Parts: sequence; structure tokens; C-alpha cells
Amino acid sequence: MQIEDQIGSSVIAAIKELYGQDVPAKQVQLQKTKSTFEGNLTLVVFPFLRLSHQKPEETAEAIGHYLQEHCAAVASYNVVKGFLNLVIAPEAWKDLLAAIDDDPRYGEKAATKDSPLVMIEYSSPNTNKPLHLGHVRNNLLGWSLSKIMEANGNKVIKTNIVNDRGIHICKSMLAWLKWGNGVTPETAHKKGDHLIGDFYVAFDKHYKEECKELEAKYIAEGMDEKDAEEKAKNEAPLIKEAHQMLVKWEHNDPEVRALWKKMNSWVYKGFDETYKALGVSFDKIYYESNTYLEGKRKVEEGLKKGLFFRKPDGSVWADLTKEGLDQKLLLRADGTSVYMTQDIGTAEMRFNDYPIDKMIYVVGNEQNYHFQVLSILLDRLGFKWGKDLVHFSYGMVELPNGKMKSREGTVVDADDLIAQMISDARKTSDELGKFKDMSEDEKAEIARIVGLGALKYFILKVDARKNMLFNPAESIDFNGNTGPFIQYTYARIRSIMRKSGLDSDATKGAESLKAAEGYQPNEKEVELIQKMDEFKFAVADAGQNYNPAGIANYCYELTKLFNQFYHDYSILNADTDAEKSFRLVLARNVAKTIKNGMELLGIEVPERM
Repeated sequence: MQIEDQIGSSVIAAIKELYGQDVPAKQVQLQKTKSTFEGNLTLVVFPFLRLSHQKPEETAEAIGHYLQEHCAAVASYNVVKGFLNLVIAPEAWKDLLAAIDDDPRYGEKAATKDSPLVMIEYSSPNTNKPLHLGHVRNNLLGWSLSKIMEANGNKVIKTNIVNDRGIHICKSMLAWLKWGNGVTPETAHKKGDHLIGDFYVAFDKHYKEECKELEAKYIAEGMDEKDAEEKAKNEAPLIKEAHQMLVKWEHNDPEVRALWKKMNSWVYKGFDETYKALGVSFDKIYYESNTYLEGKRKVEEGLKKGLFFRKPDGSVWADLTKEGLDQKLLLRADGTSVYMTQDIGTAEMRFNDYPIDKMIYVVGNEQNYHFQVLSILLDRLGFKWGKDLVHFSYGMVELPNGKMKSREGTVVDADDLIAQMISDARKTSDELGKFKDMSEDEKAEIARIVGLGALKYFILKVDARKNMLFNPAESIDFNGNTGPFIQYTYARIRSIMRKSGLDSDATKGAESLKAAEGYQPNEKEVELIQKMDEFKFAVADAGQNYNPAGIANYCYELTKLFNQFYHDYSILNADTDAEKSFRLVLARNVAKTIKNGMELLGIEVPERM
């Protein structure tokens, strides 16, 4: 039984014996004792005053005396006003360490057949350009959140919705036809998503030139500048051609559809390489080219049921004024869909595919209103999770200089960022002498792990709701609150394990701790055991609040605590065999907890550095 459970049961028994009353377990509030007081756990006694009819100090004293007499986990106690500070017995800490060692995933819950099914949508790229820095934050948050929800005992489906239709896709296609000369990713020696992105940029360049010429012509004919600019945008030959291509696509023109499939296949191959480099994947991918039709059908169905209304021009709308919002367009007058329609269609397809209990959308905070509306519409249409859908809204991420290397001059390319992080990790590790006696393959692999770890940790340690500044130079630092600092500590502990001949999972804690019989853990060791036990609270809190940053900061706090311990006490050269045995079990579980925590962030930890 856990220390908190032992004390909790004993407190309930104490209240029954002292005051003749039953109290629910939720009234027993235990928290970590403040560093200014003696003790490990503190019981808040205020909820029991109505039963004791005594002062807080008297109530705390009575309960403390009972616990010391009847609960083996409590060695002593002290009372500070309405708080009962409990000193935990050394054997209880050793039993807890054995329990932690015995469970490879201590602090996490396994899913059962009855666990709720949570679907998490993230990434949501367009097929007209490569993934960028914003997508990096989105993917890292989505992947980490999926691991955290799994660690809280949920069944999880990771899903992606690809925006593969619309005018922006036709722009890239038209540019390839006009200026591509049949080029392919193979002949260009370029990733497919980058190649298509180049044509999207080319379209924009030529389109702006056409607009500029037309605008000058209209102004010369006597039109004012604002009207001339607007007319030029609509009358430019390129945009008209792109719209004609979109109409052909909507009518299943075989040539346009064949080109669309070919160019999208290049993009998907490029995306897959980026996803693999980031270490993220999906269980199911949906495509808006399929979901928009389902959305139109669902809106028409809602129209027949009186859930929506049609305006005189033929457009279909949802009236949300009763919910304090406005009217929302669902189908244009020409019958074409909008993003909301597509999201409704995607929801319908997903609900048919899976018995979803909770739906989480990982999308930037500029879409807050969109998801507020979507929740109302899905609930109105009868989706059981619609009303309670979660929009995991996150802020924007930028670099100190606004860009690192950009293909369009404004957007940071994900592949460039990943490559730069790995290169920087290699350079920094070389300068610090971390690569002694390693082969080239080992150096390359550790640079990859450290570079990506630095990138992921720096992004995930920040509260997702906040805008953030990503500084590559600060992220690759082997000191402070960074991924490499945590990774290096893990590698250091693994080195200690190898030198000791005791691998991290070679023997169970209960057996190893027999050699430490009679040894009483010191204050720093107790702090480490208590901190490892708190992993379960960090996991639960991160799942409840959809907050990967909580896991990141927990890993840093545990790592910092271990380094303080390691600075003060030797492990391999401990004074006695009992000390050494105990500290080896302690250290290997710190490493295990760090590894499990970083895994929830999608971060690998190297065995050596």
C-alpha cells in the first residue's frame, strides 16, 4: 500500500475512534510539507474541526498521536497551527522505493477494455507547402498529449486531417503545369513537399506581377487605387485559371484529378519523412477531399430537420444568436462548402469509424471562435461528444530573428530547423568533449537524439497556451532547464549502472534492498524517493489539464534533485555496502522515471553521452 493510502486509511480510522464519525477519503488532504518545517507530508486538519469541536492545534495533536501509535508509516509528528506535519518512517520509504522499482511504468495507468476512447487530432497540414515551425509545435504537442492521455489509462486514437483541396492546391498545380517542365522530386533531387512549395511561391510571384500591371492599367484609366487593387486581384489571368482548375477538380475532370493525385503523392512522401524525423505518427489520416462531401450531406440533413436555415440567395446558415454568437455560414450560395462544413463532415466520418468518448483538437488559438461554434453545431447534430469537445488551443512560436532559413521569406521550414538542431548538437557536443571514444555512427545518433531532444523540450516546457520564442542556442545547453541537461543526467546514471555491474532492470528492488537492511535513507535520498512518487501526480495533472509542460518541468525538477544528491554523496564509493546497494537502486529508478517522463514528451534519452 502507498504511503498516502496507509496514512489516509489511518486518518479515517482516527476520526472514527476519536470523534465517532465516518469521513470520506476525499476529505483527507495530504500535501508535501513545506521546506521550512520538519516532516515529509502534511495533513490539513481544518475539515475535521466540525467533528472534533476543538481548536485546530488540539485536533492535529490528537490525530498525530493516533497515527504515531497505529500507522507504521508515521515515525513522528509536529503541529503548526492547523497543520499536522508527519515524518515518514525509514522503512516506509524503502518499501516505497521497492514498489517503484517493481513497476516499469510506475505512476502511469494502463488502459482496460472499459477505458474511454480519446481521439486527438493534430498536424493538419496543407498539401501546397512543407511543414513549418508552427507545425512543429503542433505535432509535438499532439504527440505528447496522446502519450499523456494513454498514461492516464485512456485508449487513444491519433488522427490527422489533411487539407488537400481548394484554390491554394490548384495554385501549385497550375504553376507546375506552366513552369515545371515535367520536373519531379527525383529529377530535382528535392523532397516532394518542398518542390510543390516552390511552385506555390512561383504562382504567388507571377500573380503579384500580373496584379501590379493590371492595377497600373486601371489607375491609368481613372479608377481609384483601392478599387483598382481589388479588381486586379480578381481579374488577373492566373487567378482566373486557378479558379477554372478548381471547378474542373470539383467536377472530377480526369486530367486535373490525375495531376492532383500525382502531386499530392509527392507531398505525402515528403511529409512522411518529416514526421519520421520528428518521431510522430498517426493511427488514421482523413482527407478534406473526402470529408467535405460528407459535411455537405450532414448540413443538408440538418436543414431538413430545421436545425439550420436557407437564405434567399440559396446559402445555408446556422443561427447561433441564442448562444450569444452570430449567424454562421455552412454552405455558400453556389453550394460549395466552407471549413466548418468540412469539420462537420470529418466528425461524421470519425464518429462512424470509432466509438469516440472525447475529441481533442490540437489547433492554434487563432481558431478559438471556430471551435466554439463547431462544438455547438456538433452537439446540435447529435454527436455525443460534441458539447464537450476539447480545443487544445496553443500560442504561436517564433525565433529570435523571426526566421532561421525560409523558403518563402517568412516561414521557418521544419526540415531546415531539424537539420540545424542536429548540426548544432553535434558541434556543441564536440566542443564540450562529449564524443570521446565514439564511432562516427554513435556520434551521429547521439547528435540526432540531443538535437531533437533540445528542440522538443524547449517547446514543450512552455505552457502551450502562451506564445513563445524558440531560441536554438539556448535550447542546446547541458546546464539549466533544457533537454540536453536531462539527457546527460540520464546517461550519467546509466554509466554508473554499467560500472557497478548492476543493470537498471537486473534485479528487483525488494531483493537488492535486502543488502541495505538496517540502512536509513538520508534527507536527500528521501527527497528523491518522494519526488519519484510524485510522478503519478504529474501524469494525472498533465492529463486533466492537457499540459505537457507539467511533465517537462517535473523531469527537470527530478533531474536537478538527483544532481544535488550526486554532488553531495558518492554512489560507487559509498562508505558501506548497504549504502551502495541502496543508492544504486535509488539511482536506477531515477533514470527509469526520467526516461518514462521524457518518453511522454516524445523525447529519447541516450545510454551514453
